[in-house]
Amino acid sequence: MNHLALVCRDMMATVAFYEGVLGMPLVKTIELGGGTGQHFFFDCGNGDALAFFWFPEAPPAAPGVASPAAMPGEGDFRTAHGSMNHVAFDVAPEAIDGYVERLRAAGVTCTEVINHDDSDWGVAAEPHAGVFVRSIYFVDPDGIQLEFAAWTRPLEPDDVSHQPARADRG
Repeated sequence: MNHLALVCRDMMATVAFYEGVLGMPLVKTIELGGGTGQHFFFDCGNGDALAFFWFPEAPPAAPGVASPAAMPGEGDFRTAHGSMNHVAFDVAPEAIDGYVERLRAAGVTCTEVINHDDSDWGVAAEPHAGVFVRSIYFVDPDGIQLEFAAWTRPLEPDDVSHQPARADRG
């Protein structure tokens, strides 16, 4: 991935959050011609960037349509077809537990660490050999859902075991 471009309501709040709270350095800023907005890029590691457009005349956010209305485990997190549900940042497994405290200390509401496994509900109360990723979810100042995710084991060919669902063609 080179970059993922999202849209923010307030570029100053976005810079304060991504650079100040999450520690992602701001690496490029662009002023769009004709006063149509800004485009800023943050380094999110591995040579990749997370970018934001700011458009002064953009429509308001649409939680429950273009973004989740709630975090996983706290309500309906489904979004519309063609929308972006969330952005997951890869973090070290040994660091995942500390991120809950770090985010909360910065005033960011987040979930507890979720242990994703292959059980019926896809989560386990405690880590075990079947947990493949541990994560926490939170939102940025615009309600964009974010995730810190830590792979706990290498994925193997038998991790692909479901047939793709097909939309009802009626």
